[in-house]
Amino acid sequence: MTSEVRQEAFLAELLARHAARTPDKAAVIHPDGRKDTAGRPGYTSVGYAEFAADVAACAAGLQEHGIGRGTRTALLVTPGADLLTLVFALLHVGAVPVVVDPGMGLGRMLDCIRRVGVQAFIGVPAAHLLRRLRPRAFAGVQSVIKVGGGKGNGLAELTALGAGRPPLPALESGPDDLALIGYTTGSTGPAKPVEITVGMLLGMAHGVEEGHFTADMTSTLVTLPLMGVFDLAAGRTVVVPKMNMGRVGSADPALITDAVQRFGVNAMFASPALLGPLSAHLAQTGTPVTSLRMIVSGGAPVSPRLMSALRAVLPDEARVFSTYGSTEALPIALVESREAMAGPADGPADGLGVCVGRPAPGTSVATIGISDGPVPHWTPELAVPAGELGEIVVSGPAVSPRYFQSPRADEEHKIQDGERRWHRTGDVGWIDGKGRIWFCGRKSHRVRTASGDLHTVRCEGIFNSHPLVKRTALVGFGPHGEQRPVLCVELAPGTDLGQWPLIESELREAGADNPVTKAIEDFLPHPALPVDIRHNAKIRRELLAGWAEDRLTGSRRPSAATCALRAVPLLGWAYLAAWPLLPWDHVALTALWWVDAFLSVVVHAGQIPAALRAEYELATGRRPGATAALTMLFGATWWRRHSREPKGVAA
Repeated sequence: MTSEVRQEAFLAELLARHAARTPDKAAVIHPDGRKDTAGRPGYTSVGYAEFAADVAACAAGLQEHGIGRGTRTALLVTPGADLLTLVFALLHVGAVPVVVDPGMGLGRMLDCIRRVGVQAFIGVPAAHLLRRLRPRAFAGVQSVIKVGGGKGNGLAELTALGAGRPPLPALESGPDDLALIGYTTGSTGPAKPVEITVGMLLGMAHGVEEGHFTADMTSTLVTLPLMGVFDLAAGRTVVVPKMNMGRVGSADPALITDAVQRFGVNAMFASPALLGPLSAHLAQTGTPVTSLRMIVSGGAPVSPRLMSALRAVLPDEARVFSTYGSTEALPIALVESREAMAGPADGPADGLGVCVGRPAPGTSVATIGISDGPVPHWTPELAVPAGELGEIVVSGPAVSPRYFQSPRADEEHKIQDGERRWHRTGDVGWIDGKGRIWFCGRKSHRVRTASGDLHTVRCEGIFNSHPLVKRTALVGFGPHGEQRPVLCVELAPGTDLGQWPLIESELREAGADNPVTKAIEDFLPHPALPVDIRHNAKIRRELLAGWAEDRLTGSRRPSAATCALRAVPLLGWAYLAAWPLLPWDHVALTALWWVDAFLSVVVHAGQIPAALRAEYELATGRRPGATAALTMLFGATWWRRHSREPKGVAA
């Protein structure tokens, strides 16, 4: 893979080469919906020759639907084997997949699709129903393809359409040609469409390969589809476990372990939200995973505690990497667990931030002065000295040159340096004397107090070292320069809330002892910090800010009118309960009872999905069952007004 990447062979070409060289080698192993005699999930293996033939047939089918070079194609397909086939087929014909994360929310996802102006749409039946219900987002769509269905036939119709046609050679593409459009998560602002060119895609593949893999690693378990694309281009066997890749935090660690053991998986990529439960499961059960020689984690900083837990359950020779990157640049930096735990492991507790390692192969990293305005051109004065806080900027072949039709975003995030272009990550950090990068938090999340800026990750590391704390989140509310810092604390599982007064006093003492955190005076326990859907790890601080303000100032406290309004559904339930006393021969009262029953039961039940979304935005941490019960009792009167009037200001 490494030599072929240097020769700038496109990923679709590399797949064809592997099919010719190792036709019978397993390319993809994926769940088939059945169970074996032991009750375990059944899997199907697809060889490289068969997989390449499916890709070629699928590509021919796409052309029959009018999808070809440059066609912007929205993909709303369940992550797994079908998605991998579709991505390679789209690359084969030169189309441009548009990848949008449904976890960002329905409204934002549809807005992203509309802004890009997709010309073709490939999706599962539920996605096509959405297209009919919300046609404005798909106004420019000319080609529509449905995949999947009740019988689970996946791409059968599309591949059958192209199976009888002559094989199509992969279209030649230059490094500046657009390969795909991927959206940022939007967790720190509006989601932005990132242009991923052919050259960038190859740079990403090269960076991942050179930084992590060795020649003896022949199989990987994927929990992120893009990594599966790189693995197939490298000629490895891709194992797709039975899990919902859209919600990695809910994956069953027993099923992940089963897949690793059954197929002799050598490497896997996963977010900390999955690796935490996996390490705990392996420790509790003592299950050996002797084949697993490498784990790569990304999406959020990997704590020294998690690295230590993984090392304890893996073979001694195994390596654990924390990879730092973004949609616009991946990978930026990486660090192996042995180095991370040798010295930098004490950094978070000392208020230094999290060490994310050294720049990835082929990538240049620097820090510049922190500012919110655009920086159009690079000058020597921009860079800050080693050891000084600044905004992390990156350049190299694995860095996106621009956003798609978004000049404002380019102005805010790109710096021209002759023929080179730097990308401003929006992350704050510093570079030490050994060239290691330390991440201190997002620039947009910094809490801007009267005594100076507080950087989230840098401050939180001091408190996260407490044994009864699972994680913390620093937020602030109020005008910039006068914000009030608040530390939201999620306690470790099993910790009694009655211990909070003691924990709070210990956290206060730890904060007061460090100059980085001595300005923090407000500490609030939170039942479950809200996190992003894609990685289940990035904390949604902008939501917590409103919650913290409400807890400290009562900004969301219901008015007398709202309380009176909540009495209406209670009266409705009282009327329903009075049915034994009603004169059922009275037509009007009987009709009123049935109308009341419909409103109280059917309508309230129909409002539960919206209530769950509103609760997430309010960041209360309330359990879904409690939210459903409140909605059945009060309808929308208890949450709708608050969700429309957010008071918190994200730090």
